[in-house]
Amino acid sequence: MALIEEMERSGNWLFRWRSFLPLILYVLALVVMIGGWDRHMNHAELGWIITCLVVSFFGLLIRALTIGFTPKGTSGRNTSEGQVAESLNTRGVYSLVRHPLYLGNFFMWLGIIMYTGNWWFTSVCTLLFWVYYERIMFAEEAFLRKKFGGDYLRWSKDTPAFFPNFKSYRNAGIPFSFKNVLKREYNGFFAVFVSFTFINAVKNYLDYQVFELDFILDRFWQYALPVAFIIFITLRTLKKRTNVLDVEGREYV
Repeated sequence: MALIEEMERSGNWLFRWRSFLPLILYVLALVVMIGGWDRHMNHAELGWIITCLVVSFFGLLIRALTIGFTPKGTSGRNTSEGQVAESLNTRGVYSLVRHPLYLGNFFMWLGIIMYTGNWWFTSVCTLLFWVYYERIMFAEEAFLRKKFGGDYLRWSKDTPAFFPNFKSYRNAGIPFSFKNVLKREYNGFFAVFVSFTFINAVKNYLDYQVFELDFILDRFWQYALPVAFIIFITLRTLKKRTNVLDVEGREYV
């Protein structure tokens, strides 16, 4: 099999299973923390917590701006058929960068990885992220190139794959839908808090060897996680049992 075909096939496979990447990162983070290689920063310092959260929420913001201005049928979806898109989106955030959702994913996970306090681990995970998503982006672009031909080539020529070009911005042409963001991003929002809390709990257990709430979780996470869970379960209920978050002409996933 030619290398180009192998990259496309592996990219499609990774696209279908991309939601399971965090499980690998959790295992690697455990190894780093159990090995005692996580002492570069104090995970209990409020300033460090806020710094890492800001990085992760910057990623969520990028995803929100992308999804809030995205019409129905333009985003790839994880289906048994692989890549799915009815039209090519070249406006809004997609006029700045070809893969804004993956750019958002990078910052989301960068903040979490930084929270382990190990810069070598952060660097290695950044490299793994690039290798992993490069295959996915290759497969997506192969699909879009085949489906949209010249339109895709003209757009990709002037729009960077991963590093935004702010000079090329074009108005999205549709209003921002906060409801669509709430409907599609509550899982990622909650995953950020679960991941931070997981790292905090493991670190504290390794430090104190005591399985009690006040030792396992710092006070910040004792309050932050329940609040995040309430927001998560509220939005999930609204999505699954009502049409409150439905917006005409937007993606319902």
